[in-house]
Amino acid sequence: MGARDLFKSFSLGELRQGLAVTLRYMFAPKITIQYPEEQTPASPRFRGLHALRRYENGEERCIACKLCEAVYPLTKCIFCGFCEEACPVDAIVESHVLEYHGETRGDLYYTKQMLLANGDRYEAEIAANREQDAKFR
Repeated sequence: MGARDLFKSFSLGELRQGLAVTLRYMFAPKITIQYPEEQTPASPRFRGLHALRRYENGEERCIACKLCEAVYPLTKCIFCGFCEEACPVDAIVESHVLEYHGETRGDLYYTKQMLLANGDRYEAEIAANREQDAKFR
């Protein structure tokens, strides 16, 4: 250990450097979003609540090929979008809905009927987002 390193160690250079960063940001203008009233814009590729889609005639799109299950990485969803990419008929999608919760653990296990209800409820938004993202697929 050289004399320079020894001096840095005793003069607490790293601590002073960290405090300088803290002081610089302490007096900078703050950017605060008042969450329930204001929301930050989400990317068109944001992945949120899962939904099963139907065709225009009301028939469900899912053909039970089980490819979404085959690519599922874990027992808990990590919102990777693999199920969406594997689906040959664009049946399962991840919507832009981010404000959902469950009171118990079982509330977040979705059945096919629950996923179809999500698709029915958010179909207009899902279709618009798919249309906007189509040129990138």
